[in-house]
Amino acid sequence: MIEILPSLLAADFARLGEQIDQVTAGGARMLHFDVMDGRFVPNISFGLPVLESLRKKTRLQFDAHLMITDADSYAPRFVEAGADLVSVHVEACPHIDRTIRAIQAEGARAGAVLNPATPLSTLEHVLPLVDYVLLMSVNPGYGGQKLIPYVLDKVRALREQRARLGLEFAIEIDGGVTVDNVGMVAEAGADWVVAGTSVLGAADPAQALAAMRQAAENALARRA
Repeated sequence: MIEILPSLLAADFARLGEQIDQVTAGGARMLHFDVMDGRFVPNISFGLPVLESLRKKTRLQFDAHLMITDADSYAPRFVEAGADLVSVHVEACPHIDRTIRAIQAEGARAGAVLNPATPLSTLEHVLPLVDYVLLMSVNPGYGGQKLIPYVLDKVRALREQRARLGLEFAIEIDGGVTVDNVGMVAEAGADWVVAGTSVLGAADPAQALAAMRQAAENALARRA
């Protein structure tokens, strides 16, 4: 079953607890934390205290996406704060093999992230190691952007590469996914879909999340 991960970047921070309850009611099993430092990306979001405080409220899996320059130092701290999954950018980690292994050594699942224009070839030697690959479908830093179409070709290519190598990592996509295009995203091969504005920016986040999942599942059923 495809997973829809609400991104807290689009949440109303005055109503975080309430909105988490809403997406939980809509069937969410994972929450996505876009962590930005204002250096690797041109924006600042939130950090360890937010994730740590929310960990006390819910048992949903926390997917921490570190869009920061010093991921090596902070990744273990996010696991300690309660993240179940931590992903780091290939562009920000000069020793991505070591970073992935360090996250896993802390007991979390580890993901490698690629910006839209970063080729899949940069992951060639760590694909057998990672638990998931996150493909950015917008240039990171801000919510509410439109999906970059060529990233769907990367999803298809990564899905084919995974099958050819006999690997089992999940494929995640983040950026510009809406109820209108989530079917194409699912058909391309994404297992996990991050949705910010389309879910937490909606009047009824639970209904929006359920609608996105249904649209994705309908598309997969047609493909089958």
